[in-house]
This record gives sequence, structure tokens and C-alpha cells, in this order.
Amino acid sequence: MTSSLVLQARHDNVATLSLNRPERHNSLVPALIEEFHAALDLLQRDPPALVVLAGTGRSFSTGGDIAGFLEHKGEDRRAYAAQLVGGLHEAILRLVGLPMPVIGRVQGIATGGALGLVLAADLVAMAEDASFAPFYSEMGFSPDGGWTAMLPERIGPARAGAIQMLNSRVSAAEALALGLVNSVVPLQELDSEIARLVASLRRKSPQSLAATKSLLWSEDRLARLRAGLARERDMFLTMIETREAEIRMEAFLGRRA
Repeated sequence: MTSSLVLQARHDNVATLSLNRPERHNSLVPALIEEFHAALDLLQRDPPALVVLAGTGRSFSTGGDIAGFLEHKGEDRRAYAAQLVGGLHEAILRLVGLPMPVIGRVQGIATGGALGLVLAADLVAMAEDASFAPFYSEMGFSPDGGWTAMLPERIGPARAGAIQMLNSRVSAAEALALGLVNSVVPLQELDSEIARLVASLRRKSPQSLAATKSLLWSEDRLARLRAGLARERDMFLTMIETREAEIRMEAFLGRRA
């Protein structure tokens, strides 16, 4: 099954979901998130052995599309943000709840809420010239996508806070050292690395893999994640309506133009 904003493919019982707005660096809009949920619905109806999560073009994803936020004013902007951020957070929860392993494939940049999709993966391969960055303190936003609900659990609150407050770029080498990804390879070898991870997991017991995920994502841990994402969403909706956020978004798009 193929759609315009999320490409779906299945080969040898391995499903690949690819974010597909390459002309916009796969930035997130509600329509893309809706298609992503439709793809997850299909996975739940007809479960594969493994899932690969990727992005087409030069980048994995730059998070929420700034132009999309600016196109909406007042209460419409809040409603738009609620649909986008709420949908993204639900997708993150659904990914961690899948019984089969999810492998993330990261090239280019992964910024903003798109990091949550990476953090929701069980294994991640990253191109050596790729990077992560938050951008919230530059845009006048508050973090979403698990930057406060997931990242501190992985690397510690102080380090996670410093990255976000300073808007620090996390290189692939740094991501590997922090344990955020499992392997870093040249871009031209990224697909081969994904194939290697797939082959390795296919040799393992499916019921053991499912049991491992179930134990790792206990009800208590899922509840903490759900609550943390809800806090992020509520704060994001408050700040997206502020004049400072609007000024910073306009300046960002002006610089890019």
C-alpha cells in the first residue's frame, strides 16, 4: 500500500514505513500523522515480523512544519497544534507498544518532535553525517515529541536539559556515545546496515523479542511516558499561541527564504 505522505512497503515479512515529504525535509503536518496512524492500523491488523521506520530524501524529519503553524491564527493555531502534537504523541505510544521490533533509519537531520519517532524505535542506525537538534529555544516553543518525556530517561535530565536550552546539535558520533543509536555508518552504507540489523533480528525468537518489549515497556513505564507526553502537549499548546513564538517563527521562515 502506498500513500502520498507515508510510503508503506513489505518484503519478506518486514514492513517499512517512510515519511514522504522530501521537498519539506519530511516535516510533520496533521495529514502525514493521520496517514502514519493508518499505516500503524494496518500493522496491527496484519502484523509483520519487523518494522523499519525511515524518511525519504535528504532528511529523516525536521519535526512540525513551521509554515503550517503560521498559516493558522489564534484559536485555529492552537487546534492545529493540538491535532499535530497530539497525533504525534499517540503515534509514539503506539510504536513503543508494537510487539515486534522497530528499527529506525536516520539520515540528514532529525529535529523537533521527530526525535520522538527515533526514541520510540528499539534499534537505530544513523548516517555518520546526520544529527539531532531540538530548536525549541530558538522558536519560542516548549519541547514535544518526548524531548522531556523520553530523552532524560535515556541520557539524564541535566544533559537533556542542556541540549535543549542551548539548542545544541547532537552529531551521530555523540548520539552513539550517548546510547541514542546503535550504529553509525557512512550514508552510502546505511541501507546495508539496516539489512544487517534486520537479518540479525530475523534469526532471533519472535516470541522472545515480543516478551522483551513487553517487559521493557511495563504498564508503569508506559503510564509515565503517557503522562510526560500529555504535559508536553499542554505546554506546547500554551506557548504556540504567544506573540514571541509567532515573531520567532516569522523570523525563522524569513531567514530560510
